Amino acid sequence: MDQQSDDAFLSFADTAPDRAVERLPEVNRSAMAMVLLLYRVTNTVVYDLESTVHRPAGWSWSAFRLLFTLWIAGPQEASRAAELSGMSRAAVSSLSRTLSAAGLLERGPDERDRRGVVLSLSADGTSRLEAALRVHNEREAEWAALLTPEELEVFNTVLAKLARARGPRTGSVTDSDWRSWAGGPTVPGS
Repeated sequence: MDQQSDDAFLSFADTAPDRAVERLPEVNRSAMAMVLLLYRVTNTVVYDLESTVHRPAGWSWSAFRLLFTLWIAGPQEASRAAELSGMSRAAVSSLSRTLSAAGLLERGPDERDRRGVVLSLSADGTSRLEAALRVHNEREAEWAALLTPEELEVFNTVLAKLARARGPRTGSVTDSDWRSWAGGPTVPGS
């Protein structure tokens, strides 16, 4: 993204909560701003890392996530690798075939479940990931350097608190809820 795109991308997150409150005064402006900014900053950082580190390394952000997961956790059954990397099982299945064909990861039988597959990094996958990870971490350090050490500690503490919370403590919103809020028909049981 260029500077003008970055500014427009982030200014929407500044403007949207104010406009939402104008239209719906009951909107929690601070909560909306938190989620919008978190989403937008995350996308900006991921785009930066993917475009400056991972695409030049020859893989996508998703591929990095899977390779990094296996590097940290060691060989994993495919569904566990999906859980640890925050990806769907279908995405890991497809991606693991691509990465296996590229020689970056190995797919082996799961001795506990003949239908399962165990994923592990190949020697080439390990060396290439470690090389990319050095550059990745330099880029992470550049982002982190925008904050003071104290701000970084507080920021990491707050993000960890949000990560541990795993969402609201109330029930989830159903399709029926959305339709009733939008004035549309509700479907029993949905």
